[in-house]
Order: sequence, then structure tokens, then C-alpha cells
Amino acid sequence: MARVAVLVNPNNAANTEATMKDVQAAARALGLQIQTYNASTSREIDAAFANFVRERIDAVFVGPDPFFNSRRVHLAVLAARCGIPATYAGRDYAEAGGLMSYGSDLADTYRQIGTYAGRILKGAKPADLPVVQMSKLELAINLKTAKALGLEMPASVLARADEVIE
Repeated sequence: MARVAVLVNPNNAANTEATMKDVQAAARALGLQIQTYNASTSREIDAAFANFVRERIDAVFVGPDPFFNSRRVHLAVLAARCGIPATYAGRDYAEAGGLMSYGSDLADTYRQIGTYAGRILKGAKPADLPVVQMSKLELAINLKTAKALGLEMPASVLARADEVIE
């Protein structure tokens, strides 16, 4: 059974809870063993990756979090240095050298925010605006990182990617 680490920020409890709920459901469906690691400082990130190596974790999922996003290069470098495939919730991680990401399209999110702001500026009451759930997701794969990890990405996965970074 594959062992997958999930890195979350315990200081962002609501986000961590939502992430773990989704990850646990996916893990059950895929037959994966999940181990949760907490990090809210750079030192704790380093310690988590040392544990991943020591415990021979097969892959890492870094949960979505502003703290992690501000350290995306650090996370990508650690994953590569440790030889651990890692996936992230935002394309900017793959651009920073992470293996792959799957998450909300931030440009689409910002467009929605602008639309809402425009409607409010034209007189709409915020309480009258519908709640919109972001539905556009994007998959980004960094082929350079895949090759460095000795991974060959299947053509079917590459065909589904919104962006392939070479």
C-alpha cells in the first residue's frame, strides 16, 4: 500500500479540516495510507521532509495554504532534494519547480472577484449576489522535475494537463 504524506498548516484550522476531509475520502477510494504532518514554520517544514525520508514516504501532498504558498520554492526544492514526488494545490508551485499541481484557476477566481466588485460598484447589494463556487480547475505538470525524479508521465496524463512545463 502506497504511503502518502499530507502536509497541512495547523494554524489554519478550517482549511486543514476541509483538506483532510477531502484527502481522506480520496485515500479510501484509492486504497492509500495517509499520514498527516503539521508545519507552521520553515523549520517545521524542514523537519517534516526529514521525516518523509526517514519513514520512506512514497509521495507528498502539500495542502493549500497561504503560508505554504509563500514558501513554494522552499517546498519544491526540499521535495526534489529528498527525491519525493509532491503535488500541490496551485499552478505556481509547479512553476517554482514542484512536480505537479491541481487546483483552482486563480486567474478565473480573480475575474470572478472583479465581476462581483463591478456589480457592487454599479449598485447591487452584496447580499443579493449569488454565491459562486469556482468550478474551473487546472492541472500543471513540471516535466523537468518529473525527469529529475526518474518519473515518466503517461501520455494520457500529459494530454489532460492544462500546462506542461518543460
